[in-house]
Amino acid sequence: MTATVARSEWDTEERRELRALVRRFTEREIVPSLAEWEDAGAMPRALHRRAGELGLLSLGFPEAAGGEGGHLDSAVATEELILAGGSSGVVAGLFTHGIAAPHIALHGSPELVDRFVRPTLRGELIGSLGITEPGTGSDVAGITTRAVRDGDDYVVTGAKTFITSGTRADFVTTAVRTGGPGHRGISLLVIETDRPGVHRTALRKMGWHCSDTATISLDEVRVPASNLVGAEGSGFRQIMERFGSERLSLAVQAYATAQRCVELTIAWATQRETFGAPLSTRQVVRHRIAQMARRASVARVYVRDVFERWEAGEDVVTELAMAKNQAVEACDWVVNEAVQLHGGAGYLHGVEVERHYRDARILGIGGGTNEIMDEVIASRLGLD
Repeated sequence: MTATVARSEWDTEERRELRALVRRFTEREIVPSLAEWEDAGAMPRALHRRAGELGLLSLGFPEAAGGEGGHLDSAVATEELILAGGSSGVVAGLFTHGIAAPHIALHGSPELVDRFVRPTLRGELIGSLGITEPGTGSDVAGITTRAVRDGDDYVVTGAKTFITSGTRADFVTTAVRTGGPGHRGISLLVIETDRPGVHRTALRKMGWHCSDTATISLDEVRVPASNLVGAEGSGFRQIMERFGSERLSLAVQAYATAQRCVELTIAWATQRETFGAPLSTRQVVRHRIAQMARRASVARVYVRDVFERWEAGEDVVTELAMAKNQAVEACDWVVNEAVQLHGGAGYLHGVEVERHYRDARILGIGGGTNEIMDEVIASRLGLD
């Protein structure tokens, strides 16, 4: 079964061509090696170069920074990569620049754009975003990593954790405290990972095994003041600007993962025989798959609607939070049922639904937890 695609902005001739390109790329460059990357804990840099050559890394970035297409094009690529047999872990590791480079593209100097954004979109560099700290979690305004001005440099001391692509990154767009307490004292600084005083420790995770993650310690790292992104004290605002796109990306990953698991389960149920008949003939199985398809479809329709409104510039802060939680809730339920209906086979390492089951768990944590999303919704409903 293939998801029904409404004749809309998501299904123009150009985007159908994009889907075909992403599907070929996924089937040839990702699927044959994905199990190997999962076991290795990282993807090869060559994959970034290949994606860059095809223009996939430039989607959603402004033309002035070397990009092309809009955010919706990026979402289409994310959808198709997962539906073609990839995973949200691949999306996280291959498209980390989607959270690492936009701040530089929008607010950085032309020199920063040339040094970091353009080569990243070509697949020549890998970037990470460093916001979360061991002691702050979701409290962005509470970060303690300090950047002290010393002549033409900043001297940075602190630590960042849960950094996606952190062990492979060439640079980290890092939230640092250049001023006083609270959100007004936060700035963004691009820190190259080969600078003295940068130490990285790989983290092992429940899922997203192919996407490397690290804790990064910064021990009096000297960084040129020219690496500052935008003005001092503007970091918190820049971070908040990007939360919408990050949350929508995770929502897209969630409903696409759910849809992929629906398709995998249909294929399994029609091929697997029990007591002399296909599993798909059992009413309890048929109804469970129908429920899986319904939840995946409803999540997709709602997220897409919010996505289009967000890209049009509407105030959809409440709906963004709802969309993320709705898609995550659907995905959590669907992947659980997919494993259950696969039986023992679904519990085996290397079986695709097992990977999606593990990978899906992070979607309700990253980009703002389910609980944070509910608090955003409650506040916007006037409950304060």
